[in-house]
Amino acid sequence: MQIQEISIYTSKLTKVFDGTPAVDGIDLSVATGSITALLGGNGAGKSTTMGMLLGLLAPTSGEIRIFGHDLQTRRDLIAPYVNFSSPYVDLPNRLTVRQNLTVYGHLYGVASLPARIAELGARLQIAELLDRRHGSLSAGQRTRASLAKSLLNRPRLLLLDEPTASLDPDTADWVRSLLLDYRKETGATIFMSSHNMYEVERMCDDVIMMKKGKIVARAAPKDLLAQFDRANLEEVFLDIARS
Repeated sequence: MQIQEISIYTSKLTKVFDGTPAVDGIDLSVATGSITALLGGNGAGKSTTMGMLLGLLAPTSGEIRIFGHDLQTRRDLIAPYVNFSSPYVDLPNRLTVRQNLTVYGHLYGVASLPARIAELGARLQIAELLDRRHGSLSAGQRTRASLAKSLLNRPRLLLLDEPTASLDPDTADWVRSLLLDYRKETGATIFMSSHNMYEVERMCDDVIMMKKGKIVARAAPKDLLAQFDRANLEEVFLDIARS
């Protein structure tokens, strides 16, 4: 697939549930190679937006283009180059980590799959967990296994929901460094949601703030701090959530 300058594009993207808009006509343009955070309080619309970008939810109206292709009609061209991780979406618990990664690797058509699994096991420090059942893992171990799944196909677009949830501070810092290295090595685009404002300030080039289904602010982290005259992103988040 030819690399596009814009990885994610939406126009007037809307999702309505029972007559109430959860996402209300948002326009997005996410540059290839960037790390962008989508932030907002409960009910802001970020999870619904992420679901539509993944193709799990059909928009009520509006357009989504990934790598320049319409998501609704050319998912076959898009899916091999996208992956997703969330600590709130479990892998099958009765399978081992290796079995889970093998199943997903076949779905993505990953070449030299056993070697790729071994490589990710070492890189994510889960080699000793590969033959344990996923259901026996701790929350933090599951997060790392999910991240391994999300990197199997070397995605050009990686969507992450709370990528360091349930991780201790040292491991969380290590995962952030791994993701930054992955972006540097591959030029991949990372689009993430997080409630960890330190994480967003450290990792992200761009921050999108949502409230009541609309985008209410967007800028680089340092520019948001200047715009709202705040010391950190947590204070900006609270200003927006409480306004």
